[in-house]
Amino acid sequence: MLGENASTADNQQGSPTCVGPLNDCTPDSDFMSEVIQPELPGDRKPGQLGAWLRRNYMHSKAIEQYKQGLKLTREQREILIGLLLGDAHLETQNGGRTYRLKIEQSEAHQAYVEHLYEVFKQWVLTPPQPKEKRCQGYVSRNWWFQTVSHRTLRFYAHQFYRKGRKCVPHLIHLWLTPHALSYWFMDDGSIKSKQSKGVIFNTQGYTLGEVELLISVLEERFGLHAKSRRQKEGYQIYISGKSYERFRELIEPYLIDNMRYKLPSARQTQLPKR
Repeated sequence: MLGENASTADNQQGSPTCVGPLNDCTPDSDFMSEVIQPELPGDRKPGQLGAWLRRNYMHSKAIEQYKQGLKLTREQREILIGLLLGDAHLETQNGGRTYRLKIEQSEAHQAYVEHLYEVFKQWVLTPPQPKEKRCQGYVSRNWWFQTVSHRTLRFYAHQFYRKGRKCVPHLIHLWLTPHALSYWFMDDGSIKSKQSKGVIFNTQGYTLGEVELLISVLEERFGLHAKSRRQKEGYQIYISGKSYERFRELIEPYLIDNMRYKLPSARQTQLPKR
């Protein structure tokens, strides 16, 4: 199981650079501060500034003390692995000393975002919020939230980022469980077509070597028939319909209702022709 000790990461050279989600259309706007400030110092009268600073200093100190007691559960660690293989990403504001997890999905997946918020609720200061996005003249709305920055997440940043680019960890074969696989699928998977029992993982942001590493894990650890599919943007992973029953068995216990549409419908037994 993946540990929370960051000593391995500390011994590596350099720190991962904060990068955005794969295939994003527009850069994200400025993110909220860890300390929620209702007013800026300039909004206060001179005589009230000292009280404002004392109050917010105590608020900041309380948050730091609260963060000291945070620890990822086994469930959270497994889900985090799946999310980081998908669209979630980590970012730092202090040169890699601490990181925070950013979750963002389209409005159609609002229920999924709210579910993830409940999973990581004790790590989050502000519930999911809507955000408008513009891409090629089209305006859409996403739902997002982020965790507090924490040193525990530094270990994961060193595993999932290399030279500012999201990557597949070398030890993913040890960390990819059925639980993690299900969240990777909910985050970044889809059916191949309505006529097919095959499913696709949208891994176009990874190199071919990384895609092949993931395929080897899917085949050797879970017994799934998988192969790479070249696309204009990169490489997808295709899991054959031959593995439909096995794949469904692995992930169905963890799928939330709003994401079950991504899983092909059950096979129907064909009657013999007369």
